[in-house]
Amino acid sequence: MEVTSPTESSGPFLQSDDKKPEVVQMKKQLGLLEGVAIILGIIFGSGIFISPKGVIQEVESVGLSLVVWAMCGLLSMVGALCYAELGTSIPKSGGDYAYIYEAFGPLPAFLYLWDAMLIFVPTTNAIMGLTFAKYVIQPFFPECDLPDLSVRCIAAVVICFFTFLNCYDVKGTTKIQNTFMFGKIIALSIIILTGVFHMIFVDKFEKFSEPFEGSNTEGGKVAVAFYAGIFSYSGWNYLNFMTEELKNPYVNLPRAIYISLPLVTLIYVLANVAYLAVLSPAEIVASNAIAVTFGDRVLGFMSWTMPLMVAMSALGGLSVHIMTSSRMCFVGARYGHFPVMLAQINVSKLTPTPSLVFLNILSLMMLCTSDIYALITYSSFVESFFIMLSVSGILWLRYKRPNIPRPIKVSVWIPIFFIIICLFLVFLPIYYKPLEVAVAVAITLTGVPAYFIGVRWTNKPQWFHQAHQSMTYFVQKLFMSAKEHVEEDDD
Repeated sequence: MEVTSPTESSGPFLQSDDKKPEVVQMKKQLGLLEGVAIILGIIFGSGIFISPKGVIQEVESVGLSLVVWAMCGLLSMVGALCYAELGTSIPKSGGDYAYIYEAFGPLPAFLYLWDAMLIFVPTTNAIMGLTFAKYVIQPFFPECDLPDLSVRCIAAVVICFFTFLNCYDVKGTTKIQNTFMFGKIIALSIIILTGVFHMIFVDKFEKFSEPFEGSNTEGGKVAVAFYAGIFSYSGWNYLNFMTEELKNPYVNLPRAIYISLPLVTLIYVLANVAYLAVLSPAEIVASNAIAVTFGDRVLGFMSWTMPLMVAMSALGGLSVHIMTSSRMCFVGARYGHFPVMLAQINVSKLTPTPSLVFLNILSLMMLCTSDIYALITYSSFVESFFIMLSVSGILWLRYKRPNIPRPIKVSVWIPIFFIIICLFLVFLPIYYKPLEVAVAVAITLTGVPAYFIGVRWTNKPQWFHQAHQSMTYFVQKLFMSAKEHVEEDDD
């Protein structure tokens, strides 16, 4: 096995070569169904089963809550259109990291990678693990608080398990995700059908008679509510992280996006109608597990199925998020922005095992708290800013590099509209959640000296190079990994 420098490991594409299984590179083995399953697997993770509480406690009314959910879906669809152009004009794995790198250069891309690895990727893993744990043990503690240590231990176990599964076999993981995808749709369908039945035949639309009564329309409150809703939709851009492993990405990437986002928006709005038809806003805010409370109210002796299905949904979302986010870490290491040992691939399984294990460790560190709603606000602020920066890259690249191939080219008003909404979401919560925003900004700023010391400073002491080389050798031996085999695109 060979230890390479960051520049040697850099390359624009990971090519598939099924006729040469001995080549150390990740395969193109994801089709349209797998692409849809990845998007739905992340979006239908845990958010819809926890975020309704975060939305309703900010806006305080049924009608405004549903408006927020619909607008979050519209915003996600607009953003998905922008990412369809980005993903087909810059066909590289790594998602936002690759797009920011191409548009604005290495420092902003490094800061995105820095925040992604330290904030919103491990935070999202922790949220999904905690959601699974809370829904699993909620039936055993119906009348008292959940034991915090047990919740965190269960979350740690499932994060470790799905990290191992992703290290072992990509194809097997995607098959499991396909199964989870249909299971999630079934769970949400049960919620929708029973809720609509209750609204029409039991409640007689009583809870929707004055839907906007008591609405809190303060700008910052609405922005924080949007964060809770957007968290439930987050993941629509994660298929872009795996572009190089997608068969015929110019066709399958936009198709997967166009199929998934309208379906998600419809299901989410109907699911919230169902929740609000059965539970009052006060009951939703008081509930630790909304879907379980909903099931106890309307499903009778079958109520035990709801925590089971929600837990399985969170597991599916966790698995696919671990898989996709590890590619961002892998690509960042390929470009020399993270240690080269993270750009290694297991020689037998052809999976980025070092990156997966690295993110697993960071995710476990995020379990120092089990306050899911603080984690959501904390991560959503930073992620929203960098998504806005990625979409801004569309406008900048059209000016800077107008002649690059653009198989999909959206109307210019679409990215402009998306950027304006993101500006609203980024700046208004500063006045309402100053602590979370301050911590997120502080972590981002620590990336500046880290970039100049770790990346730009090339004349490092000899002892540093020796230590880095020894650590790389150790990682290669521990995970049976080697550098990727990169070929230039013939086209």
